Amino acid sequence: MDTHLRLKEYINKFVTLTEEESEFFTSKFEVKKIKKRQIIVQPDFVAKHRNFVLQGTFRSYVVGDEGEDYTITLAIEDWWITDYNSYIFQQPATMFVIALEDSTVLQITYENEKLLKASNYKYETFFRMVAERSTAFMQRRIITNLTHSAEERYEQFMDKYPQIAQRVPQYALASFLGMTTEFLSKIRNKKAGKKS
Repeated sequence: MDTHLRLKEYINKFVTLTEEESEFFTSKFEVKKIKKRQIIVQPDFVAKHRNFVLQGTFRSYVVGDEGEDYTITLAIEDWWITDYNSYIFQQPATMFVIALEDSTVLQITYENEKLLKASNYKYETFFRMVAERSTAFMQRRIITNLTHSAEERYEQFMDKYPQIAQRVPQYALASFLGMTTEFLSKIRNKKAGKKS
């Protein structure tokens, strides 16, 4: 199967491209195989790519002063991941992005993205819409973290993203939801107890 076909289908949810426009857009992306536990972005180095996940799971996280880590984002198929602050401003990254499974991504460089945006307003519109969705998602997540209990956060996540919960290690999910692994275990055991 054409690895770029998935990206073409994804783009068409946002903007309508001609076959020629579609071909040109996807030609700027390169297929990369990423091994489980391979780091694709790390602090102090500029994030050179934006990554579209074709297959696999990724986690971005930061490490605190005490050595504890905090999950910032998770990504599965048809999601994007990078250190956006580093990528957009081309300055050193502050987070790690790591593969949680053997994965395949389509990568675009900052330069090629700029070239696409300058060459066609439809490409510019596409990237803007993806950015808007990402901003809205982050806002919802911050509000949920501030206004809901840990149990409510877990329930909402399970309702919306059950497929991610199956594939992400418990420590990463707990960190993403703003709780300890032990507390997540308690919630899961409680829920399992109610079902049985």
